[in-house]
Parts: sequence; C-alpha cells; structure tokens
Amino acid sequence: MRTKRLLLTMAGLGLSAVMTWAATATLMSVQIRKADIRDTPSFMGKILTSVSYGDKVTIQSENGAWFQVNTPGQSGWMHSSALTKKNIVMKSGAGAQTSASSGEMALAGKGFNSDVESQFKTNHKDIDFTWVDKMEKIKIPPPEIKAFAKAGQLESQGGVK
Repeated sequence: MRTKRLLLTMAGLGLSAVMTWAATATLMSVQIRKADIRDTPSFMGKILTSVSYGDKVTIQSENGAWFQVNTPGQSGWMHSSALTKKNIVMKSGAGAQTSASSGEMALAGKGFNSDVESQFKTNHKDIDFTWVDKMEKIKIPPPEIKAFAKAGQLESQGGVK
C-alpha cells in the first residue's frame, strides 16, 4: 500500500511538472520565408527540416543566438534571427512572397542587402563586379566547409560548430 501511494504521489508530481512546463513553454513564430532546423546550433549543422513563414515552434532552450526548438514533426536548432515572439497570422494575398529568406536575413544582419548593393554599384560605376557576381553563385556544401575549418584548426565562436 505504501509503495502504491508513493508511486501515485511521484506520478502526480511528474504530471504537475509537465503541466507547469506546458504552461510556461515559449511559442515563437517563423518570421522569414523559409527557416532551417539544424542538428547543432550552427549554420554548418546538418539541416533536419525546414519551416515556413508563420509556422510556430516551441522553444526548449537557448545557446547564444540559437534556440533549441520543437515542432510537431522535428526537434533541433534555429537561429534567433528567423524567429519572433509576435503571433504571425497569415492573410489571403499576404505572407511569404514578400518575406526575406534566411540568407537574406544573415546579410541584412551584416548591414548588406540588395538595395545597398544597388546603390553602391550606382555610386561606383568604374568597378567591375563580374567576379564578385561569379563568386556569389558558388555554393560549397556544409560538410566541405566543416572539413576545411577542421583542417585549418579554425575555431568558431558563439555556439557555432
């Protein structure tokens, strides 16, 4: 009888903890057109899945500028720049078409976007951007970047692996 009472008490405490966690879990919305959920808190982490503008994720923990998130189908890491605490409500005729991609958000965070580039090109007509344009089209897979960083003994900062 005592064991049964102890188990029921422990089960009740567990349920209470789950209910408390559920009540305090932070929900955030995806604020960019497409955001990747990765296996590690790093832009080099393997992409597990992607979520779309307006999708909701549950925040589990934080590591620098990265959030560990849960969605109905996946758990992993997302960069904070892709998320907002605002509740995004999709309306007919509005939404993802006018949103920024995760790559555009990263560039914008550095103060660079297509408007800035266009203005710079207008103000510097004597500069040939041919090779810059060609380099922008080069896509290097994350595993190759990781191998390069490892071979060069490069260390990352801020939760990036």
